[in-house]
Amino acid sequence: MKQEKILVIGASGQIGVELTLALRKIYGAANVIASDLREQNELLIGNGPFVSLDVMNKEMLHVQVIRQNVTQIYLLAAILSATGEKNPHLAWNLNMQSLLNVLDIAKEEKLHKVYWPSSIAVFGPTSPKQNCPQQTIIEPTTVYGISKYAGEFWCNYFYNKYNVDIRSLRYPGLISYKSAPGGGTTDYAVEIFHEALAEKTYECFLDKDTYLPMMYMPDAIRATIELMEAPAEKICVRTSYNLAGMSFSPEEIGNEVKKHVPGFTMTYKPDYRQQIANSWPQSIDDSVAQKDWGWKPEYDLEKMTEDMFTNL
Repeated sequence: MKQEKILVIGASGQIGVELTLALRKIYGAANVIASDLREQNELLIGNGPFVSLDVMNKEMLHVQVIRQNVTQIYLLAAILSATGEKNPHLAWNLNMQSLLNVLDIAKEEKLHKVYWPSSIAVFGPTSPKQNCPQQTIIEPTTVYGISKYAGEFWCNYFYNKYNVDIRSLRYPGLISYKSAPGGGTTDYAVEIFHEALAEKTYECFLDKDTYLPMMYMPDAIRATIELMEAPAEKICVRTSYNLAGMSFSPEEIGNEVKKHVPGFTMTYKPDYRQQIANSWPQSIDDSVAQKDWGWKPEYDLEKMTEDMFTNL
């Protein structure tokens, strides 16, 4: 086991649960501390330490980092795209201040590494729709996207000015069978599986031909850990790396679901999330991540759908 002490902030969330479990396998359960403002996720109960923590309370966070001898922080607490549009000030405040709190503590305590996720939400209507490159026009139109893009520059700033080794990925929409989605624009791709099994029908909040970049959670977890395990000299992007898995439309995933649930029907009733989806690229170019630290996805739509139904 490697001697690191890792704090996962937002461990009860969609990414946090699976990332915590994966890190415990690598570093040993006792060395990965799960923390969240809400209750511990049932999948984490009994397999490692948990602390109740508010990342907005900087003093409390600092005390925990010192008390637990923390050497790495994974900051996953955030208000996502669709939820953020309902309360923009809250989303901006939480998404920005939590990052600044962690960066300040990382600088002061000379932490080995910090991980903070960005998102494809940084891209806007003026970004290229197809194979959106690592460096391109970035003009986000959601408060979530704005906060993530500003956060990328804070990461870059703390790396260049204070040598804080902070690493980041721009996640596409994430799909998982273990934990519920957290209020994002790509949540339909998780909901569809549960509704197909329960009701054999699903009403989608996006148009049938809305293509968006997506990723199956096992790929996202593996990408995160591979990025964090890569030697520092290989990390050439200190804002956030583009990351790609697959791109599909609601109609395409609906057709895959039909193969497993005979008689499944799908209807479409686009809501305010359609506008958010329309502002994002349809596919992502992650060749820089491939070149720098060898990223390669394992799951496509068919393989993912099969795995989702096997596990659900």
